[in-house]
Amino acid sequence: MSEPAEMDEGVGHRDTGATDGAGSESMTSRAYMRLREDIISGALKPGRKLKIEELRRTYDVGTSPIREALSLLTSDHFVERNDQRGFRVSEVSAQEFEELLKTRCWLEERALRESIANGTAAWEERVVLANYRLSRIPRSADSDHFVANKDWEDQHKRFHMTLISECGSSMLLKFCDQLYDQNVRYRQLSGTKAYPERDIAEEHNAICDSVLARDADLAAKLLVSHYRRTSNFLGDDLVN
Repeated sequence: MSEPAEMDEGVGHRDTGATDGAGSESMTSRAYMRLREDIISGALKPGRKLKIEELRRTYDVGTSPIREALSLLTSDHFVERNDQRGFRVSEVSAQEFEELLKTRCWLEERALRESIANGTAAWEERVVLANYRLSRIPRSADSDHFVANKDWEDQHKRFHMTLISECGSSMLLKFCDQLYDQNVRYRQLSGTKAYPERDIAEEHNAICDSVLARDADLAAKLLVSHYRRTSNFLGDDLVN
């Protein structure tokens, strides 16, 4: 099977600072992205106090970029700020996860319906390519026991964001992007619960097929079911 045409690379991340002429990341952007990745992956646990000096040494950047990065992460709801006690990683709870899931289903269902109504043949090709690339990557980085595969995670997000990329609202896409990352954080904290008991690749194929058939009702139903199945697997493992 030959790969379809190249897809666009634009799945949204916050712009965290200017780059120089050579295209290198700013110090704030570097600190922001590394902290963000460590919170989403669970390397920085919920409730952990984030001490400026410790972070400065760990991430090898100055105090100001660390403070700016923490402020950005506060806006993203990954970090909480207390004027008396500084910064800490945001807590998690079953109640918050249910609210996150509900909101994500509402927004992405609308975004998917709009994308199906507005999407061109080029968008269909990007959906097919994103699903194809995802299918070629093992979910686990280890064949003997489950280890989260960053390449799979990156392509998984690309697939889901491509599905809704033609919704016609940059604001809606931004919200969906942020909710996606919050959901990944919960999934990472829950470890192997949702793996390998599901055929997730087949779920993705079914969503993709319904999108190509321009069956908005079926596509929306499959997408919401896909998310709620993950919720059912994660529920018992969530921190209350």
